[in-house]
Amino acid sequence: MRRPGIFWLSSLALLALYAVQLEARPQPGSAPAASQLGVGSARRPITLDDFFQFQRVADPQVSPDGKHVVYAVTSADVAANKTATRLWVAATDGQSPPRQLTQTDKKDRHARWSPDGQWILFESNRSGSNQLWIIAAAGGEPKQLTTIITEAGNAVWSPDGKTIAFVSAVWPEYSTKPFAESDALNKQRAEAAEKNPVKARVFTRLFYRHWDSYVEDKRQHIFVMSFDQGTAGTPRNATPGDRDADPTSTTFSAGQDYTFSPDGRYLIFTAVPAENEAWSTNYDLCRVPVESESPTVNWETLTKDNPAGDGAPRFSPDGKKFAFRAQKKAGYEADRWELHVVDCDPSGAWTGTPRNLTSRFDHSVDDIIWSADGQSIYFPAERQGETVIFSLRLGDGQLEADTTFPGGVVSGLTQSRDGQVRAVLHATMAHPPAVMVARHSGSATQTFEVGQHNAKLLGMLDLPAPESVIVPGADGTPMQMWILKPPGFDEKKKWPLVYLVHGGPQGAWQNGWSWRWCPQLWAAQGYVIALPNPRGSTGFGQKYTDEITGDWGGKCFVDLMKGMDYLERQPWLDTERTAAAGASFGGYMMNWFAVNTGRFKTLITHCSVWNFDSMWGTTEELWFDEYEHGGLPWEKPEKYAEFSPHRRAGNLGKYKTPMLVIHNDLDFRCPIGQGHELFSALQRQGVPSRFINFPDEGHWVLKPANSRFWHEEIFTWLKKHCPPGPK
Repeated sequence: MRRPGIFWLSSLALLALYAVQLEARPQPGSAPAASQLGVGSARRPITLDDFFQFQRVADPQVSPDGKHVVYAVTSADVAANKTATRLWVAATDGQSPPRQLTQTDKKDRHARWSPDGQWILFESNRSGSNQLWIIAAAGGEPKQLTTIITEAGNAVWSPDGKTIAFVSAVWPEYSTKPFAESDALNKQRAEAAEKNPVKARVFTRLFYRHWDSYVEDKRQHIFVMSFDQGTAGTPRNATPGDRDADPTSTTFSAGQDYTFSPDGRYLIFTAVPAENEAWSTNYDLCRVPVESESPTVNWETLTKDNPAGDGAPRFSPDGKKFAFRAQKKAGYEADRWELHVVDCDPSGAWTGTPRNLTSRFDHSVDDIIWSADGQSIYFPAERQGETVIFSLRLGDGQLEADTTFPGGVVSGLTQSRDGQVRAVLHATMAHPPAVMVARHSGSATQTFEVGQHNAKLLGMLDLPAPESVIVPGADGTPMQMWILKPPGFDEKKKWPLVYLVHGGPQGAWQNGWSWRWCPQLWAAQGYVIALPNPRGSTGFGQKYTDEITGDWGGKCFVDLMKGMDYLERQPWLDTERTAAAGASFGGYMMNWFAVNTGRFKTLITHCSVWNFDSMWGTTEELWFDEYEHGGLPWEKPEKYAEFSPHRRAGNLGKYKTPMLVIHNDLDFRCPIGQGHELFSALQRQGVPSRFINFPDEGHWVLKPANSRFWHEEIFTWLKKHCPPGPK
């Protein structure tokens, strides 16, 4: 799922690779041998090679008749430094093995069933650019539907299956022209830029780059095209103009951010703020006609009275109600998302006033899905370190956790037209994401995993379950923390600790699987891993989340120190071998640790924040910094200075904690200069330090070979400064 907070820790795309036999002797990035950890069973600790062997399963979609579920499976080749994603289909009765639907060494993804269940629409880069493809549900050869020069993705079907909508990033000055002409102009401009020896970029407004790419002046528009028995018509831009019709910030996305009206005549979508998009969170729901001889650039705004974020448009099965989610606080991206429902007509026009159905629910609504009878709404929400599916009954407002699926992290809920078959993506800290299906028959429900793509490897590995503890934090406020002990843990021996701080800061460590910072892999090196959820963490009530704002180095820091106090009292902890690591906000906290405490033997900081002043002027989503500090740097200089680690840079030389610094050239969220400034301060004061720079990575490290190198460097650094294994 997508989390609030701009400094994410989890990856969107780190994937699995081929297996190599476990080395008898530990190497950088390999776990200690089983004998070293005291493992007596046939199962063994996970190694880095195992981690890359896992298949990454994602995006399940149940067919309209409920008989099948299609999903994506990604594998990768470390040597070639690339990944491949294929589509699979499994029967939901569990009586037959899954079958691979597509074969490619590229990426096939975002599969969506046609309303009649005869076709599966998906996007793929198999032809050299990302385009829409179609394949018969029964199988066969895929057929390319689009050839738009600016690429196509995130497609949806109209209710009758006769129209397809998709998103493409185009230059807005051509957007009102006929498709053939506008596409030719986009192509001409792109080719001219490619051939021009001058690679200069010219900007006239902010938000010209995002995450790891230069947006320049392109806009994400929604296109529509007809579909008839495997053949698509000419695309048409339904949202022309100098504004984005699809979220440019994933913070405001619920996965699918636009939909057709029940009668198929209109599009309702989540639009980027019309003004000040780099420092505004006023994402609105807008509405435009699908068919129009002269598409308007002045979109009808449905949520014009709300200055904060709105999104996730979803119509009830009978088309008479419209659900969406909304925030209240302008400028605050981590505000609680609340569920609203309003009466509407078949065109999607509102015929009543929206009602807030979760005003007393102290958790944030993520995606939204209607029950088949339209009497209830389901949605996932973070709660106490897990993600749970909740059901809300419209008639009496009853809200309760849905217990169909087990604990952990449940996301991507999808169901058959009659609601009798449901599927989710389910994961725990001891099990990578898998597709789980629930079949309802009367009062009985059968739940099981389909595909079993990682079953053989999982059967070989010792993956302990995490423990959850509650620690008194700042002011005695409870802080939840996960503790993951290594395979073969012997409580009578002394073990080293790695203290992981999550990103966000409005995020959380959950009992789920991470393809970026996998606690199991770290524990298998021979460490106890602690994953605290201090002030600012999501899923523990909005007040707890809010209390990080303007106070990054305050109560959150105290919470974390209290967590360490608890850990140091445990008889199995070796207090002479403690390390801490984190990325983004977690990296910020490593820097704050470095200038405020000497209790860690080493620190690892990835894509961090070091200097709040230079951070504001070089990041892209300005609303985040401005809200967190209460204004602009020249308006609130004291707030930018209060918890900025660079203001206490002299303490690096006082504590001299060895630091591994990782920062990447394409990180536009926490720009590379943050790493440069930190490393300069470390080196200038003679602090043992090492700087790893990936020129071809952004906020995360996504390329398989780079990821392997990243892990090996970290585990080698830990081994040097905080040796693994029991004593």
